[in-house]
Amino acid sequence: MFPTSVKEVQALGWDSIDIILFSGDAFIDHPSFGTAVIARWLQKWGYKVAVVPQPNWRDDLRDFRKLGRPRLYFGLNAGAMDSMVNHYTASKRLRHDDAYTPDGKAGARPDYAVTVYTQILKKLFPDVPVVIGGIEASLRRLTHYDYWKDCLMPSVLVSSGADYLCYGMGERPMLELTKGIEKGWSRHRMLQIPQLAFYVKGKLPAGTPSGYLLLHSFEECCRDKRAFAENFHWIETHANMMHPDTIIEPVGEGYVQINPPYPPATTQEMDSFWDLPFTKLPHPRYKGKRIPAYDMIKFSVNTHRGCFGGCNFCTIAAHQGKFIQSRSEKSILKEVQDLNQLPDFAGNISDVGAPTANMYGMHGKNLELCDKCKRRSCLFPKRCPNLECDHTRLMELYKRIDNTKGIRHSYIGSGIRYDLFLTEDGFVDNSSKPYLKTLVLDHTSGRLKVAPEHTEDHVLQKMAKPSFKLFEHLRKEFDHINREAGTHVGLVPYFISSHPGCTLKDMEKLANHPALKGIWMDQVQDFTPTPMTTSSVMYYSGLDPRDMTPVFTEHDPEKKQRQKSYFFKNSSKKSEKRLQSSKQSPNIAARKPKHK
Repeated sequence: MFPTSVKEVQALGWDSIDIILFSGDAFIDHPSFGTAVIARWLQKWGYKVAVVPQPNWRDDLRDFRKLGRPRLYFGLNAGAMDSMVNHYTASKRLRHDDAYTPDGKAGARPDYAVTVYTQILKKLFPDVPVVIGGIEASLRRLTHYDYWKDCLMPSVLVSSGADYLCYGMGERPMLELTKGIEKGWSRHRMLQIPQLAFYVKGKLPAGTPSGYLLLHSFEECCRDKRAFAENFHWIETHANMMHPDTIIEPVGEGYVQINPPYPPATTQEMDSFWDLPFTKLPHPRYKGKRIPAYDMIKFSVNTHRGCFGGCNFCTIAAHQGKFIQSRSEKSILKEVQDLNQLPDFAGNISDVGAPTANMYGMHGKNLELCDKCKRRSCLFPKRCPNLECDHTRLMELYKRIDNTKGIRHSYIGSGIRYDLFLTEDGFVDNSSKPYLKTLVLDHTSGRLKVAPEHTEDHVLQKMAKPSFKLFEHLRKEFDHINREAGTHVGLVPYFISSHPGCTLKDMEKLANHPALKGIWMDQVQDFTPTPMTTSSVMYYSGLDPRDMTPVFTEHDPEKKQRQKSYFFKNSSKKSEKRLQSSKQSPNIAARKPKHK
């Protein structure tokens, strides 16, 4: 286990620490948490890594001082979530709990944690490099809209004063950066490392050389919302390319430079990231305390990274990339087998998944076309004809997992994309129907959760989601499977209110849509604009950055709440009617539990 205190460092007999990582989360040595992944990866290469979880920034800063000065650098992140999303609801109310903190207690990290942590370390140890990463840093790497301050903010590199920003999945860039700092590489050479961002003071060289994308400046974006929307159009385009340009964004007396990322990880590389000696347990310092986020994932297995769905409100592709990077079956099955060694494991795997569970192993039929592709989504507005979406390999993996000694059940808790196996008229290929059947009957724990997000096509177009007719087809097939098997698996759709383009009338239509009759409806989330999404750009600018057309956006807090509450109010009336009917009819009462 990694040391988190002076006493633990001394127990290891270390006379120095190479890298000290600070995190806004409690420390859990599990591959689902970025701090653990980077710590284990650097440890594999011989570096001595210590971790300071959830340092106290309010007192005399002893948590920032206690381990002293690292030999190489400080690394830090806000945790597995952006600290502002972690702290506040869509209505900007302070949350009363924090799933990533012992016993779920709120208040263990500051707002804008990356900036706060960096500024403290720079003040205490001004000559030690600070490297920032994780979700908050990654998604705030360029000019972005901040919903909580209701304004544009510059790159977090500028606000924090960090030396380097590692965006996306950081194993390869962090190792290269660590080697460079250790070997004393020149500043020029350090700035050539892929997947790093940094702030450079001084004027830009005259002209824009080939391979560089020059954006509007931060100041120009603040003056002109259209400039901000144009910037994001190009940022998102390049974020979804196999070979993007280096991005340059002027700000203040210098500019932020974003180097292109490493190529998608190979299967061998993916296996090397997971085949590390994770204990899969919280640090011993938390003995006797419960960490809610750990409870959710402790018996889960991650199969791949990336998502080519391209939903406009989602940040997965901006962080993990569009291209799917899958582990080998051998690596996955080894992790499954090792679950038997964990305390309290009873043979039930809570999730065999990823950002989108059924994208495992999927790629283009002709990879040369993918190499040149600039599409942001392989599924919207229509599924790419070059996409290979056969589910046979995934179903075989499920069988092998279920046949592993000690495994009783394996469930799919992650989201799925039903447009990978369904069209409005039928199934995509010969593997599609068997996949849906095994998903419903063998790998769903009570309720299958899917995300149509809305019923109205003009709103779905702004979300980059397929027509609701596809969900109608899904429900038809889902009900058929249940009837045929005599099972009572429930179907739970997720929806978003107040998304750009959505009006109160649209929510009324959603709540009364006949295709949702009889479904237990309680999953509606008010849209929260988060950094680096198309939807957030629409919300701030009133423009769709894809074509610069105007978009209606609801900014009034009361009207936003009405959109969400209308749905629940209507659902409540339906529930009351069902309850009254059940009192009159025993048969209806007997059917009701099927929809819970």
